[in-house]
Amino acid sequence: MSFWNSLRIGLSGLTAQRLRLDLISNNIANAQTTRTEQGGAYQRQDVIFMAEGQTGFVSKLEAARRNQADRMQGGVQVAEIITDTETGARVYDPTHPDADDEGYVTYPNVDVVVEMTNMLSATRSYEANLASVEASKRMALKALEIGR
Repeated sequence: MSFWNSLRIGLSGLTAQRLRLDLISNNIANAQTTRTEQGGAYQRQDVIFMAEGQTGFVSKLEAARRNQADRMQGGVQVAEIITDTETGARVYDPTHPDADDEGYVTYPNVDVVVEMTNMLSATRSYEANLASVEASKRMALKALEIGR
């Protein structure tokens, strides 16, 4: 694996975790949003990652069946951003502007504790990718020093 490839892999991890952090921040910011442009309460979003260069498990099996070399170069890419369709809590508040005919308000399905835990995980993953980039950089600099 080359120096540039290791940097590219680390960068893909940094980019992926940044997107994850953005989605988590958006979820937390909308934890009390009861009305969206689409109608109804906000629904939390999450991201699904997959290995770079792969289109899913089935394609991996197909490649193995044909005895092809694994073309995966490493790194991560976004497979999709999903919306959690689970219904949020319904609270009786007939004075709320978004209350239904029965006086209930449907709140977003965002659990701030879960989101903060996910944020901690994404932050740690970001830091690990940053450490791998720094290690690659240090190794390249040491190789240049040896070559002098």
